[in-house]
Amino acid sequence: MTFALDLAAGRPPVARVSGTADDLAGHRTAVDEAVAAHGAVLLRGLDLRDEAAAEAAVRAVTSTPMTEREAFAPRATYRPGLHSPTEWPPDQPMCMHHELSYALRVPSRQVFVCLTAPEGGGAVGLADGAAVLRDLPTALVERFERHGWELLRTHNGPVGVDWQSAFATTQPAEAERYCRENDIAYTWAADGTLRTRRIRPAVRRHPGTGERIWFNQIAFLNEWTMDPAVREYLVFEAGPDGLPFNTRCGDGSPLDRATVDLINEVYEAHTVSEPWRDGDVLVVDNLRTAHSRLPYRGERRIAVALADPVTVSRS
Repeated sequence: MTFALDLAAGRPPVARVSGTADDLAGHRTAVDEAVAAHGAVLLRGLDLRDEAAAEAAVRAVTSTPMTEREAFAPRATYRPGLHSPTEWPPDQPMCMHHELSYALRVPSRQVFVCLTAPEGGGAVGLADGAAVLRDLPTALVERFERHGWELLRTHNGPVGVDWQSAFATTQPAEAERYCRENDIAYTWAADGTLRTRRIRPAVRRHPGTGERIWFNQIAFLNEWTMDPAVREYLVFEAGPDGLPFNTRCGDGSPLDRATVDLINEVYEAHTVSEPWRDGDVLVVDNLRTAHSRLPYRGERRIAVALADPVTVSRS
């Protein structure tokens, strides 16, 4: 099996490989070095045709599988530790974010396996969190470093994830226990709707390199990033405080559209991507590298895994 790294502007590093998923294990060191140097690597040339092969590829490039809690949108489970991308309209982009950056236990590695490439679009965009931090306005960064960012969630609204699915339990007491253990404030409405609130740091240091990174989902989970028609419908159905998710500055002040648009523009300036091909495996340092998804047409079958969790500080 060969491993030849191709570096080109505007795209993530691409390693030309050959063989089966099981052969990847022999190149684990090279994969780890590429991810450490560049934040991600796309492995191209493998013969991967089904979820079993995708699972084997994930095992070859990760050490410890991670079970997701509190997903922001539904997923389908393919195999243990392997699932679909979050449900999102194919004609709408999914904006930049770091997976589970609102949690205290975060996947340090995320793996995407392309089983069927779409007819067009659908690439995963990548952006370096340290570069984004450097290019954001100093006043904006200082504001969020001082106060953190706040995530508000409503479970059991017209869309989104119900609390039973989010917390993997049907027992309210178990959901409450999880919230207490993870610094999440919660309230129950009379109709059984659960609302949660937490404050997290917006800037963190990478546990491996010590580099400061913009690590959050401030823009992605904000109301102004939603499609305007979707936002209008949700506000009409549930009211401004009943959105399935929204973000604010950690001092409780709301974010205006200009601030959210600015964050997304800086992400866009640092985005690189590569169109999918069948059998591609994209290995991402989730702590350093944010990811997005372009709109697409045609069938797009991607398997996703989260792995190698790390515990981040509570402040």
